[in-house]
Amino acid sequence: MQVDGQLKTGRDVVIGAMLGADEFGFATAPLVVEGCIMMRKCHLNTCPVGVATQDPVLRKKFQGRPEHVINYFFFVAEEARELMAKLGIRRFDDLIGRADLLDMRKGVAHWKARGLDFAKIFYQPKMPAEVARRQCETQDHGLDKAIDNRLIELARPALERGEKVAIDMPIRNINRTVGTMLSSEVARRYGHEGLPDDTIRVRFAGSAGQSFGAFLARGITLDLIGETNDYCGKGLSGGRITVQPSSKFRGDPRENIITGNVVLYGAIAGEAYFRGVAGERFAVRNSGAQAVVEGVGDHGCEYMTGGTVVVLGATGRNFAAGMSGGVAYVYDADGTFASKCNTAMVALEPVLAEAEQEGKVARDVWHMGEADEVILKRTMENHARHTGSARAKDILAQWAAERGKFVKVFPNEYKRALGELAARKRKLAA
Repeated sequence: MQVDGQLKTGRDVVIGAMLGADEFGFATAPLVVEGCIMMRKCHLNTCPVGVATQDPVLRKKFQGRPEHVINYFFFVAEEARELMAKLGIRRFDDLIGRADLLDMRKGVAHWKARGLDFAKIFYQPKMPAEVARRQCETQDHGLDKAIDNRLIELARPALERGEKVAIDMPIRNINRTVGTMLSSEVARRYGHEGLPDDTIRVRFAGSAGQSFGAFLARGITLDLIGETNDYCGKGLSGGRITVQPSSKFRGDPRENIITGNVVLYGAIAGEAYFRGVAGERFAVRNSGAQAVVEGVGDHGCEYMTGGTVVVLGATGRNFAAGMSGGVAYVYDADGTFASKCNTAMVALEPVLAEAEQEGKVARDVWHMGEADEVILKRTMENHARHTGSARAKDILAQWAAERGKFVKVFPNEYKRALGELAARKRKLAA
C-alpha cells in the first residue's frame, strides 16, 4: 500500500506506516528542496526559478542539485528513526499497521474534530500471528501470459538479423500494453534509433486493451482493425500505430469513438492514425509524435510541447490548454472551433497556400521549416493510405475549397522560440 499527499517529515512517514502504508510518495517537498517557490505557473512556461520551463534563459536560474534532495531525505529518515526509538520499534517493517501506537486524544479534543469518529480508520482486526500486516508477497502481473512473448518469438528474424517480418493475430481487451515488451527488445539491441521503418509489421483484429502500443519503438508498425481502450500510444517512441474500424462496421467513423481517453500521452516520436473519434485529452503532453484523428473530446492537445496533430472533425471544449509547442490543424467546417479553444497560450491562424505563406510569413517561424499546406496534405495523405479514411480522401479531392476550413493552432511560446532560434543561427553565421 502506498500513501501520499503533503508528506514532508519523518513524523508523516511514521504515522503513514502505523496506518498500514508500505510505501510513501513525496512530491511537493522534494520539489521545494530543488528550488521551487510554488508560483503555480508550471503550465505557463514562465517558472522564475527554472524548474518547469523550456525557456533557456529561465532554465539557467535552476539551482537544484541531487545532493539537496538526498540530504532532505536523510533528515526525514533520521526523524523517523528517532520516533521509532521512542516507540521501542527496531525495524520499520514492525511499525507497519501498528495503529494501536497512535495517541488520538489530543487530536480528537480539538474543536475542529468534534463529532468525527475515526474508530473505523484505526480499527485493528483480531488476526492470528501468521497473517501479515505488511506486503510480504510480490504481485504476479502475468507477464508470462502477455501476447508480446509470442510477438518477440515471431519477430526474432527482425530482432537478430534485421529482416522484415509480418505478423497477423487476434487481440482482446485483456491484452494490455501490447507492443511494449517487443519495443524493449528493439531498444535493448538498437537503442532509440530502432529499426528501419516497417521492419516489424503486426496486424491485429479485435478490441485492444489499455495502453496499446505504449512506448512503441521505431521500426514497429501496429495495424489494428477494431478499436482501442485508453492510453493508446502512451509514450510513443518512434513506432507507427494505425486504427480503423472493421469492414463490417456500418456506422460513420466520423461520428463513432474508435480510441479511448489520454491517447498519445507523453509521446516523443512516431506516427498514429485513427479513422474515428478519440476520447478526452488526446495527445496530452505530446512532444514529438504526428497524429491524425477524425474528432476529439475535451482538452485535446493539453500541455502539448511538440509534434503535429491533425483533427478532421469536431473537438470538445478547452482545446490546447497549456499548449506551448508543436502545431495542431483543426478542420473547422461549421466555424465553431474558436469558441472551444483555450487561447491563453495559442493563436488561431488560417492555413495558407504554400505560395501565399511564402510571401506573407517569415520562414523563421514555419513549423518544421515547411509550409503548413505541405505538412497538412502529406499527413492527411498518410492517414488516407494507412487507414483508408473516406474523410481524408474527400477533403484532399476538394483541397482548393477545403483548405480554407482548417485552423492552425500555433502556440505563442513556440512561435517566439522559432524566431529566436533563427536569429541566433544568423548571428553565429555572421
